[in-house]
Amino acid sequence: MDENTFKRRTKGLGLQAIRLVRALPRTRAADVIGRQLLRSATSVGANYRASCRAKSVRDMIAKLGIVEEEADESVYWMELLVESGIVPKREVDELIIEASEILAMVVASIKTLKKRT
Repeated sequence: MDENTFKRRTKGLGLQAIRLVRALPRTRAADVIGRQLLRSATSVGANYRASCRAKSVRDMIAKLGIVEEEADESVYWMELLVESGIVPKREVDELIIEASEILAMVVASIKTLKKRT
C-alpha cells in the first residue's frame, strides 16, 4: 500500500472515531472512554504523517512505534465500549477491524525497517 493510501486510511480511522464518539450516550463512563478513544484514534493519523517525514530509518521506526501503540490503544477503548455494554458490537466491528488492520501493517513495516538497521 502506498503512503497516500495509508494516510487516507489512518485519517479515516480518526474521522470514524469522531463520528462514533459523537453518537455515544451522555454518561460519565461513555464520556471518559470516548475522550480516550478520540485521543488515540486521531493520534494514529497524525503520528503516521510524522513518520512520513522522519529524518532517518531509526526515527521512522520510533514514530511508527507511536502509531502502533495508539492503534492498539484505540482497539482497547472500542473493546471497552462493547464489553461494558455502552455500544453494541455491530456498531464498532468495522472500526475495530480497520484499526486492527492498520496495526498489523504498521507492525509489519516496523519489522521490515528494523532489518535495515
